[in-house]
Amino acid sequence: MTKKKTLLGAVIAAVALAFAPMPAHSAGDGTHAYQQDWSFSGVFGTYDRNQLRRGFQVFREACSSCHGLDFISFRNLSEPGGPEYSEDAVRALAAEFTIADETAQGGERERIPADRWPEPFESEQIARDANGGQLPPDLSLMAKARGIHQDFPYWAFNYFTAYQEGGADYIYNLLTRYSEPPEGEEVPAGLYYNDFYGTIAMPPPLSDGLIAYEGEGTPQTVSQYSADVAAFLQWTADPHMVSRKQMGFRVMIFLVLFAGLLYLVKRKIWRDAH
Repeated sequence: MTKKKTLLGAVIAAVALAFAPMPAHSAGDGTHAYQQDWSFSGVFGTYDRNQLRRGFQVFREACSSCHGLDFISFRNLSEPGGPEYSEDAVRALAAEFTIADETAQGGERERIPADRWPEPFESEQIARDANGGQLPPDLSLMAKARGIHQDFPYWAFNYFTAYQEGGADYIYNLLTRYSEPPEGEEVPAGLYYNDFYGTIAMPPPLSDGLIAYEGEGTPQTVSQYSADVAAFLQWTADPHMVSRKQMGFRVMIFLVLFAGLLYLVKRKIWRDAH
């Protein structure tokens, strides 16, 4: 009886630990990272369409002047599982930008939904010159390229909770953690202090009230802007996540039913065997 109680206690402790808030650190210097409650987390998580639209607005108004989305076409914004803008809205959005085209009159034409999101600078050198020698990274895959570090045993439970939001957590922490440097620490000229990242060349891109959301009820704060654009960049890095999860769920159901059929067949074949 004692052994059973001990085993039961160990199982309960393991389950509680698996779903407890996980202490996390940045991928860079080990600074504590605050994990967020994302709508797309977990096996059954999905993107919040309204949040993705707000995140796209934040990207366009606060980020696109320096950062690009090399792997995103305008038409992706209308696909199921994403922001799901109407085709007419996407066509109108694309037409706001031009692209070089030798076959067009004047050497350029309006962009169409099949075209990629425009680059903010004409060349890498121009981008560096405009940013103090630093090259602003492309953001389309940033949520896959970054992550947060978790100590053992917390990272082991990610295999059971399907945690894949490390990139979004990283982006959120980076955008919300600008602050004054600790006393006695000097920040080189042209750099800024971020207590999650350390010294960084990018100035704080967001401030309260910077972007006017349509409708009422959504806070217009740095925290909300950061969460929304982080969710949007998670989508740009993994636009087919929802359909992939749905397919995985269907496969699991099929495998369970198939295993049941195999068991019934096995029982029927070996029923009279001695």
